[in-house]
Amino acid sequence: MLYSAPLRQKLSLLFALSLSAISLVLPTRQVAAEARRESEWHAGNWQPSPGFKQSPIWPRVIPDTFKVDGSEELNKEGDFVGKVSIPTMTIYPAKGRPSDTAVVVFPGGGYWCLAMKLEGTDICDWLTSRGITCILLKYRVPGDKLYPRSGCYPSHAAALDDAQRTIRLVRSRAKELKVDPHKIGVIGFSAGGHLVAATSTLYDKGIYKPVDAIDKLSCRPDFAIAVYPGHLTEHTKKKFELNKYIPVTKNTPPTFIVQAADDPVDAVDNSLVYFAALKEAKVAAELHIFAKGKHAFGLTPSSLPVSDWPKLAERWLEEIKMLPKQ
Repeated sequence: MLYSAPLRQKLSLLFALSLSAISLVLPTRQVAAEARRESEWHAGNWQPSPGFKQSPIWPRVIPDTFKVDGSEELNKEGDFVGKVSIPTMTIYPAKGRPSDTAVVVFPGGGYWCLAMKLEGTDICDWLTSRGITCILLKYRVPGDKLYPRSGCYPSHAAALDDAQRTIRLVRSRAKELKVDPHKIGVIGFSAGGHLVAATSTLYDKGIYKPVDAIDKLSCRPDFAIAVYPGHLTEHTKKKFELNKYIPVTKNTPPTFIVQAADDPVDAVDNSLVYFAALKEAKVAAELHIFAKGKHAFGLTPSSLPVSDWPKLAERWLEEIKMLPKQ
């Protein structure tokens, strides 16, 4: 949708004030994790750490299949996985004082591959330490720079199928996981940030044909966190236009958004246009734009203010009553 001039002016002013407040902070070093590096790839299945088990999310036939040449593969560091044709989820139980909240984690990777450490297991380690049960989704992707990419919907529905199915699975197992079925959220990074927005707005569209009784459950997340999201702007000559396949309504769940203004991979307009749509629909939303940080900063420590975003997210989760206040 296209926004009115007054709304664009207000958001531009908000953006400028946010940048001016933090641009005086001089970083002592660059954030180590930026855009994905070129890497050698080899055959091998991604596996979670010992003690954790990944499980297939589909019982029989997988909907919206696409051809993947060869078996699953890893980059040489083992932190990216590609050629994923069998989607899985891995459950990371809450540690310490558990809450009754669960979060499904969507790693990024351009809908080509998945950053299973930086935007997967590292995120689960953080959230489980705060008492949140995490479910790491390994959704379908074709492999590094291979086609067809598994997103974005509607061009390809596989990744969204997998995301919606996983939310439903978690909701169906809420009692077993000791979580509240009304406290199931999503967090995603880059392409996974787009998947956050897609699950938040397309939950009632019947994306795939139901395969069992679990698919009768709602796949609407109860809250959402989008970190340096991509694919949210419309590719037209019009500026500041939301991707029409992200149909924000008043029923879109509360959303937290964070991005760096100097992101060279996914322009900051992705966050700005989504936030504007949420506010126009009167959805509770919180936006944090940092002057520096570039892309794929994840939880990497640095001297930059962007490294404080997890603390801000925790306080937001407390505010919306998904975490008890410390």
